[in-house]
Amino acid sequence: MPSIHRLIVLLACLLFTCAGLAQTTATNTNSRMTALINDPEIAEISGLATSRLHPDVIWVHNDSFDKPVLYALSTTGKRLANVTIAGVENIDWEDISAFTLNGKSYLLIADTGDNGGIRQILQLHVVREPEQLRDQTISPQWSIRFRWPDGARDCEAIAVDAKRGEILLFGKKRVPVDLFSLPLQPRDDTVQSARLIGALAGIAQPSPEDLQRNPVYGRYRSQITAADISPDRQTLAVLNYRAVYLYPRRPDEDWSRATARPGTERIFPWLAQAEAMGFATDGKGLWISSERQPTPILWLALP
Repeated sequence: MPSIHRLIVLLACLLFTCAGLAQTTATNTNSRMTALINDPEIAEISGLATSRLHPDVIWVHNDSFDKPVLYALSTTGKRLANVTIAGVENIDWEDISAFTLNGKSYLLIADTGDNGGIRQILQLHVVREPEQLRDQTISPQWSIRFRWPDGARDCEAIAVDAKRGEILLFGKKRVPVDLFSLPLQPRDDTVQSARLIGALAGIAQPSPEDLQRNPVYGRYRSQITAADISPDRQTLAVLNYRAVYLYPRRPDEDWSRATARPGTERIFPWLAQAEAMGFATDGKGLWISSERQPTPILWLALP
């Protein structure tokens, strides 16, 4: 009976997910679902980054209190490798960013989740992206311990601008969304203090209809759950539960100025708890995924 019950629940979730995707895709021809994952090892995707070394490969990880493992997936949903990160914990991994520095490819893992607002010290771990897609264990190249300057907060979205040597961090539950900065390569291993540099303009807040339809979760729809910077460093993308916002950056402009102008909203097909996103390596679109199984991998083309 338990197996039959699980199958019924899975089929119901599958039908609900596909119906939502089909309904919204009908009015959004720039999006398509490329995979639907039901891998028990990847049950709660909360971060996604596109490989800089392997074509059509994305890196994902699970949410809090899971194994400290990165999973390499094909964009069609096949698991290609499990990469264990030695010497660290997955307290509340919430995002991952891929970047290139001095000709080498890296992944930054953000252990920054804090739903209860109680964590005093948080961590970011930087690892070299594996050159071979096989099960293996690697160690961080460096880790960054940091605190917020004004008390604990939840953060589920980060992005790396390697050329500026800067990590961007976004508060989840604040209105407007606050934007912080940390050095990508601190001068020492002391606890860093994140620096408030601005806020995200133009993030639509829940409508009265949102709150009426779902009084409990409707108010969460605007909260930022993922972020990434385009490979050409010209655009910042941030994700919430209903849309992507794109913030173009003018030449010689920093990100605090770019995000002070309202971003361009791009609605994507409905996903249950969309919390993972990354630019394609050519910058022509975004890969988006969800924390709920069965887990869609969604491609959203950009103009």
